Amino acid sequence: MLHNYAAARAIGILIRVIPFSPFNPFWALIERKVTLFLRRLPYIRESVIARYGWRGWDIEDRWRSHYEMGDIFVLVTPQYNIIQLNDPQAAMRIFKRSADFPRPGWVNDILGVFGPNIASAEGQSWKMQRRVATRCFNEANNEIVWAETLDQSNAMLRYWSSKTSIKSSAEDIRTLTLNVFARAGFGKAFKFRGHGEEKSADETQSMSYRESLGLILENCIVILALGPKTLAFLARHWLPPKLKIVNNAVVSFQTYMTTMYEEKKRALATGEKNSDHNLMTLLVRVSQEATSEGLEGLTESEIYGNMFTFNFAGHDTTAHSSTFALYFLAANPDVQDWISEEIRCILGERQLHEMDYRTDFPRFKRCLSVLYETLRLYTIVPAMKWTGDRATTLTVGNKTLNLPPKTLIMPSYCSMHTDPKYWGSDSLTWRPSRWIRPGPANMPGHEEIEMNQRGVFLGWSEGIRDCPGEKFSQVEFVALLVGLFRKWRVEPVKNHAGESIEAARQRVLNLIREDSGWVLLLQMLHLERAPLVWSKV
Repeated sequence: MLHNYAAARAIGILIRVIPFSPFNPFWALIERKVTLFLRRLPYIRESVIARYGWRGWDIEDRWRSHYEMGDIFVLVTPQYNIIQLNDPQAAMRIFKRSADFPRPGWVNDILGVFGPNIASAEGQSWKMQRRVATRCFNEANNEIVWAETLDQSNAMLRYWSSKTSIKSSAEDIRTLTLNVFARAGFGKAFKFRGHGEEKSADETQSMSYRESLGLILENCIVILALGPKTLAFLARHWLPPKLKIVNNAVVSFQTYMTTMYEEKKRALATGEKNSDHNLMTLLVRVSQEATSEGLEGLTESEIYGNMFTFNFAGHDTTAHSSTFALYFLAANPDVQDWISEEIRCILGERQLHEMDYRTDFPRFKRCLSVLYETLRLYTIVPAMKWTGDRATTLTVGNKTLNLPPKTLIMPSYCSMHTDPKYWGSDSLTWRPSRWIRPGPANMPGHEEIEMNQRGVFLGWSEGIRDCPGEKFSQVEFVALLVGLFRKWRVEPVKNHAGESIEAARQRVLNLIREDSGWVLLLQMLHLERAPLVWSKV
């Protein structure tokens, strides 16, 4: 701690010292309860640890700390110094200078459960994996995402509309995104099954891909801490029942990926004509083509590692952002009408399955703006950089700072995304229309997305290590809204007979603001407190 404090002082910016590192797994388990307790105590509720000592402090704080301390300050912890940066130009310089500010690979170690992958790779290994991934996330794959999401959203809507109220929105959206990735990732189709519906006979007999992946994602920290091999060894001798189930999930998911890999490899080896552009097929095909051309392709272990990373990024992040958006929409009926107008204008008299992805998707700017506005206020996976093993410099405003080795730099997403000097006086209001610029025809389907100043919105990171699945997530999100809001509306269930619908909507907004936090990713924590109901218009 003293060494880190001395290093922070040498930078020459304001300092706040917190006695626990946010990367300490033990502290991560108890931080929320401890800080909530401390904040009830007089004289301590505004202390540094109560204010900055927990993951998610910046969601509550927004730009307040930067207005107090300037565009850059540093949090000193026992493990690392963490620079908080609220300067868009400086942030963009960091993303562009990838050699000076690499991504700390250890942050993504949790994604290496099944093998090396693009999220944790560095240097030439990363360049090779990025080249392969870029060829796989293509328009042909996006067409699969579009069609499958429309089908799944229609089935989910049938389930939701059959209930008097829905408390399982997050679980059902998670199932939908898992099913979409099963189809787009592995070429396997699953029927949508609502949270309250009985399992099919096949799923009862064996753990399904969806269940195994869900359990792995929920228990990633345990799996990473023990490792799959240690977990399997302990499962044979002694483990609590819950962890034995987790081990079964690891074995089941590994078996599923191996089976899919062998199927795709065999099909390509025999010259079988396969026009399906799912990610597993594309990874195997592109890797084999690279090898035949004398280039480096992915190993079997790297294919498994990347498929798990794509699973995690391709469904868990989209599931949480979609859940946030659904609850914002439930509290804003005018925005539901606004996107429905766009959907009906573009769709016309056609049925959902008659739409053409390549022609129609680019026109849904209002639906896309809902995703942008949701990520502006609640960024699911903020990117982090560091100086690595070398000291470097960074210019912030008119001052050049010397940054020591192993210094973490965190662009202050929650501040830059809501700072009134960039977003106006209503910067904390969820208003998707702020992103829309009317087109020449001044009608839905002919509008454009108007991006703010470069660097003040970082929904999918920036630079050469931006998210390769950005378009994938946008296509899935837009298709979900198109499937849900053409003819249907959602609103919160009233808590009691005397509660007005306006009060119920405000209660939902309060729940989003006050009860969102970090588990593995940023998410709403207790959705059962605000059940929803769907009605046809």
